[in-house]
Amino acid sequence: MGFCLTRSHSYYIPISSSSDSSPPPSQPFPKTTQQHFTPSFSKTPSSSHIGTVLHKPYVNVTIIYDLNKELGRGQFGITYLCTNKATGRKYTCKSISTSAYEDGKNVHLVMELCWGGELFDRIIAKGSYSERQAASIFRQIVNVVHACHFMGVMHRDLKPANFLLVNKDENSPIKATDFGLSIFIEEGTMYRELVGSAYYVAPEVLNRRYGKEIDVWSAGVILYILLRGVPPFYGETDKEIFKAILEGNLDLKSQPWPSISEGAKDLIRKMLARCPKKRITSTEALDHPWMKEGSDASDKPINTAVLSRLKQFRIMNKLKKLALKVIAESLSSEEEIKGLKHMFKNIDTDRSGTITPDELRDGLARLGSKLTEPEIKQLMEAADVDSSGTIDYIEFITATMHRHRLEREENIVEAFKFFDKDNSGFITRDELSQAMMQYGMGDEATID
Repeated sequence: MGFCLTRSHSYYIPISSSSDSSPPPSQPFPKTTQQHFTPSFSKTPSSSHIGTVLHKPYVNVTIIYDLNKELGRGQFGITYLCTNKATGRKYTCKSISTSAYEDGKNVHLVMELCWGGELFDRIIAKGSYSERQAASIFRQIVNVVHACHFMGVMHRDLKPANFLLVNKDENSPIKATDFGLSIFIEEGTMYRELVGSAYYVAPEVLNRRYGKEIDVWSAGVILYILLRGVPPFYGETDKEIFKAILEGNLDLKSQPWPSISEGAKDLIRKMLARCPKKRITSTEALDHPWMKEGSDASDKPINTAVLSRLKQFRIMNKLKKLALKVIAESLSSEEEIKGLKHMFKNIDTDRSGTITPDELRDGLARLGSKLTEPEIKQLMEAADVDSSGTIDYIEFITATMHRHRLEREENIVEAFKFFDKDNSGFITRDELSQAMMQYGMGDEATID
């Protein structure tokens, strides 16, 4: 659970769309020995060792916080639920593996706990919402973009899944997460790394020449999805999505757009302007009339078809990934798989049966790859179906095997049979739940 972070008196504090929540107590965080993202904590702090990240003496994080259950595991560390021993207040603690930068060390970031779930899950569960409510939600999203840009940070991976609700309350504030691809902006610098998630990348990212304007584009895509239920530039594959983005045919005429206010459509046009120099800034977006209280945003519920499409879009990518993994498992004897199996063994140098981020980075380097760190991170995220932080053998096969072989009709039929446990010719909710839980992908919000 990451936040937009800034240094303040050598401590990290979160930036959010609201100032309701106070940050955790300012404390220097420790660095302790770890291996494969399993932190170990020394019993006593050592004032004789100075950390190279915070430039503070090492401090044992468990003196200040009780580290409770594990909440998540990513490529660079583990997120725990933790409790401040002095106040009893709960936070999240992200123990970051910095092996990519400093071998065998951790930095522990204690941050606000967001337990309200993902933004879009809340919208879907609510069952209906109005354009005016969408404007209120979107105002918080743009506030996050504005705060980041004000602090000199470009997020580079804004998408609905990266906005969490602080709590279960109806009017819970929204917080931005996952700043793994973020960078501090150097004025006048044009960036060239291909980063972001397919539906949300700006055209200039695909052209490998961009600046902070890409965050405004991504936010504009989120607004489009909020009001229509699907992204503005759609495709079955990343290649098709990128082609649609570059072609730039923006539909603001078909349903439900005739019933959406002109103010909303004007803001979308300005946020999705193809030329970055002509694109509205986050400051200008906040000043747009549609974003103001009492704007022309309708208070009538948005067409239920929009909510239905939003729900379908939410689960589509996870289900497709799972189906491809099921197919890959059934092809383990084919000739093409044998070569991929050999490649997997070469990359999995510790013979653990999984590929870590470090092994992937080193393996690609041995093959002559010149991928950047953000590009390697995206490869990990794309292949790691169960979000374990590593790539297992079947995930590797799924990601590397030629897609046309995986998507043959006979293979799709076999994948369907995997879900259709009772051979009824239909996949029920229980069958879908069972299959997704088996691969660590299911939660009630996703399945529903």
